[in-house]
Amino acid sequence: MGALSIDVGDVQQAAIRIAGQVVRTPTLHSETLSNIVGCELWLKFENLQFTASFKERGALNKLAQLDDAERRRGVVAMSAGNHAQGVAHHARRLGIPATIVMPEFTPNVKVRNTEALGAAVVLHGASLSEARHRALELAASRGLVWVHPYDDPAVMAGQGTVALELLEDSPALSAIVVPVGGGGLLSGMAVACRALSPATELIGVQSELYPSTAAALRGEVPSCGGATIAEGIAVAEVGQLTLPVIQALADDVVTVSETRIEEAINLLLDIEKTVVEGAGAAGLAAVLDRRSQFAGRSVGLVLCGGNIDPRLLAQVIMRALVRVGRLTRIRVDLSDSPGALARVSTTIAALGGNILEVSHQRMFSVLSAKAVVLEVTMETRDASQTAVIIDALRAEGHHVEPG
Repeated sequence: MGALSIDVGDVQQAAIRIAGQVVRTPTLHSETLSNIVGCELWLKFENLQFTASFKERGALNKLAQLDDAERRRGVVAMSAGNHAQGVAHHARRLGIPATIVMPEFTPNVKVRNTEALGAAVVLHGASLSEARHRALELAASRGLVWVHPYDDPAVMAGQGTVALELLEDSPALSAIVVPVGGGGLLSGMAVACRALSPATELIGVQSELYPSTAAALRGEVPSCGGATIAEGIAVAEVGQLTLPVIQALADDVVTVSETRIEEAINLLLDIEKTVVEGAGAAGLAAVLDRRSQFAGRSVGLVLCGGNIDPRLLAQVIMRALVRVGRLTRIRVDLSDSPGALARVSTTIAALGGNILEVSHQRMFSVLSAKAVVLEVTMETRDASQTAVIIDALRAEGHHVEPG
């Protein structure tokens, strides 16, 4: 095996270089989450960076090393999200012109946020690959410095500073679980971790829909694609520089389902009162999925980002309420007569249910013309309370179906 692209000295130099210019984010123990998963969890809150992502670290470490001529010419990057904002923010701070190429499908809010940070945004292509091609064209034609989102030694070293802080704050970790997209964060952290805490197990985690690094480690061709809530790690191409580091230094890369990621987002919001995006919740999702592997151990998780669309977050919250039985829809057959609806609502209220929405269905029904289907969406404490309400309605002679 040849020499790796970075070493721990590069990470330590990056920490000196970016000190005071990025947030030194806290690492906190979560007692409640630890009780839920059966191990001691330590959370590294990278979602508290100015742009709500660890990506600032690598971007700044790269920009800080440009010479005067390169700074005058400016930089170009390709990103649909966190890397774009990290480059834009620190380029503006350092007085470096920045151009960000974003795919045409990029949500308007991300485009506006990137422009607000001082970058010139170019919308190009229907995919990240097409956007990347255009960014490289601009780099060549305008003499701009290409700032890769992950496959660059300076970027990798900058991301590795997360591990320096995590191990300083919680030196007795037996495992660290790290979200993986292109591998910049995991590779940088792996270099630091192996040098400073060689016995600590280092595990990457990807979405099942984008298992590029997990497949590469197993010598398989990955099948990537689909709508994932963890778009921050939805990377189909493994880094040429990051993969050898991960192969040499990480212990494993696992995958998690979309459902687990949603569950983790909700737990972090509900328990820690912190907002994370899908990628930021991937580490907790892996621990939820593999509780026996981590049982009784001290585990560090990197909450790598918090940039989630508010509408998507609202949908995730509501879907979670449905899954745990706190939000339920039932269909009740009843006669189309005065007082029928009132009797149903009285029964539900008497048993503690809170009716959120009611609709009558008269047209599309196989029932008698003198009967209606009543659809009731209600909030309860849990699934057991919902079952009590359904049983009571059935005891009153109603045909009731959940869902």
